[in-house]
Amino acid sequence: MLRLLALVSTLALVSVACANDASTAPSTVQPAADGPPTTTARSDAVGFGVSEASELPGDLPAVTGAWETDWTRTTIELDELIVGILVPDPRDGIPPIDNPQFESVTAGAEWLSERDPGVLIRHEDETRFYPLGILNRHEIVNDQLGDVPISVTYCPLCNTGVAFDRRIDGVTHRFGVSGLLRKSDLVMWDDLTGSLWQQITGEGIVGTHAGVQLTLIPSSIVSYGEFVESFPDGQTLSRDTGFNRQYGLNFYEYYSSRTRVAGFTDGELDDRFPALERVVGVSIGGTEKAYPFSVISEAGAINDEVAGAQLVVFWGGNTADALDRAYISQARSIGTGVAYSSVVDGTTLTFSATGDSAFSDDQTESTWSILGTAIDGPLRGKELDTVIHRNEFWFAWTAFFPDGEVYGA
Repeated sequence: MLRLLALVSTLALVSVACANDASTAPSTVQPAADGPPTTTARSDAVGFGVSEASELPGDLPAVTGAWETDWTRTTIELDELIVGILVPDPRDGIPPIDNPQFESVTAGAEWLSERDPGVLIRHEDETRFYPLGILNRHEIVNDQLGDVPISVTYCPLCNTGVAFDRRIDGVTHRFGVSGLLRKSDLVMWDDLTGSLWQQITGEGIVGTHAGVQLTLIPSSIVSYGEFVESFPDGQTLSRDTGFNRQYGLNFYEYYSSRTRVAGFTDGELDDRFPALERVVGVSIGGTEKAYPFSVISEAGAINDEVAGAQLVVFWGGNTADALDRAYISQARSIGTGVAYSSVVDGTTLTFSATGDSAFSDDQTESTWSILGTAIDGPLRGKELDTVIHRNEFWFAWTAFFPDGEVYGA
């Protein structure tokens, strides 16, 4: 196992370790206002004059010779891209899961502890849990929930778990790991056009689809115990992936315990909070707002308004840090931070924390779980709608949303 601490100046060895190591051992999908989930129209992104691979900056020419990417269409400066896997073609050097298999929560409990974190997604009657102990080895799962083709993604360096509808103009795309980074964040690629995509935002940044915004699907990072308690009939992503991998381990050991970022970001870091503190990064109506864990953990529940939308941020639980110890289940506790709409049946509720992972609304005094379900009282059985949010590190949030709002700052 390679520890990220030992790789001071290069991500390449970490990425190769993730790709080649052999094993020895939610939310309702919200459609676009005018119909089924689709992407927005492509913007008229202006290229920066790069037309041939030989003109690409840095190590890009060495790895992109076989790419069909249209480098003349870009929304970013190309020198912001960093090669993470320096091989002739690094695409899918960290292989995505294209045929995911699922198992019951009972089967999942045979290898997952109650504290293991994962990405939770809900769509109609389907609820799925994607363990970070698998996602950190593949970073992308191309899946299908009902009639919605989705990609569930995770970038370990930024701790960003983000899900997208992978249809573009009605055509389903398959997303993979490009082997490139931008501001430490995963850059994805699609195999239909070779376009490059920013994982944290879902924006096409280079190629045919530069300027296209994928439809984000609400998701949360929660513990397996919280998932099982609220959704005993839910499905867990299986270790039967078709790859010979070690799952449940952290190959970025002690990364989140550091005081410094890995070194793949440009510019000065915002020092209002520690670089590797987690935040609940909410995205509503083009407005970005961060709720640092150190702030929300003091209150337990934060009632707020973003872009005219009423919301509540819950914090609690005993979720393990996926980027701390070698065995995720043995890592320190960081808790669970989830953002919801606070409007139920047309009424805005005001919440307060009443105990560990328990909440109450002032209007009906119903009791709510951290996963947004009313478990007692007049509203028993009601569920809060998850809003688009992430649990990224502070440095990543400020790198991509420097003008965003910050609660408590």
